[in-house]
Amino acid sequence: MIENKKVHKFGMVIDVDKCTGCGACMVSCMSENNVPFKEDESNKKDSITWMRVYKLTNGKSFPETEIAYLPRPCQHCGGIGDHGHSPCVSVCPATATDYGYDTGIVSQIYTRCFGCRYCMGACPYHARYFNWWDPKWPEGMENYLSPNVSPRMRGVVEKCSFCYHRYQLAREKAMIEHREIEEMEYQTACTTACPAGAIVFGDLNNPAHKVHQIVKPDPHPDPMNHKVVGKSRNPNVFRLLERLGTNPKVYYMSEREWVRKAGDNYLKGEWENVKTHHGASSSHG
Repeated sequence: MIENKKVHKFGMVIDVDKCTGCGACMVSCMSENNVPFKEDESNKKDSITWMRVYKLTNGKSFPETEIAYLPRPCQHCGGIGDHGHSPCVSVCPATATDYGYDTGIVSQIYTRCFGCRYCMGACPYHARYFNWWDPKWPEGMENYLSPNVSPRMRGVVEKCSFCYHRYQLAREKAMIEHREIEEMEYQTACTTACPAGAIVFGDLNNPAHKVHQIVKPDPHPDPMNHKVVGKSRNPNVFRLLERLGTNPKVYYMSEREWVRKAGDNYLKGEWENVKTHHGASSSHG
């Protein structure tokens, strides 16, 4: 029997050095979550892609040019201090987006959304998308839609949900069997589809999970920025725009310094100062 309800904090770590930019995560995400598409997808300004793969470069000319690919789902931010006040959650007047304190997942409740798009303006990661049209499926394709995810109507915002419906199915099965959810029972579509094994998903609060072992999250606030909680103790792991204090649950990993530098959008000269300050704080710790 389960004596105490455990508080999960689901998250993922993406190995940028393993990612080949194939886009399998994008395709699997769209298929799994009934993400709509247009007849003409050439205009990407109003396309909907819960998972988007960006191309990064070190900015150097050949033969020193290096390329990296960075998949970007919703970051499922915990907000300043990791108290659940995510940027999108804080501005939504309809409470159509909410933070799950038992999972760490930022949800999107479509039937509450009236399309003001405040959340899109508040999200620093551009991870939210607005439905400008009602979904139209080519004849026969409606048969492939997942019955576990409701298609969205025109006029609402949608985003990555960490495949929450998969969590619900795993949770129900575990409750019936009076046990905890096992690591591989709840995995996102992008994680299972990645042919390079670049995406690892699990419970950041569970030391037995691989994602925790890679990230090694520090539960204490960063001494250099008290807004930041859960900073990785792995020197090769970083989060996007970490200095903002949004405290995302999506971590990235790379052995290349220029990739880690690009992740927090450092300006010229800033990176050396940051390394110096963190080196000093580490030596005192």
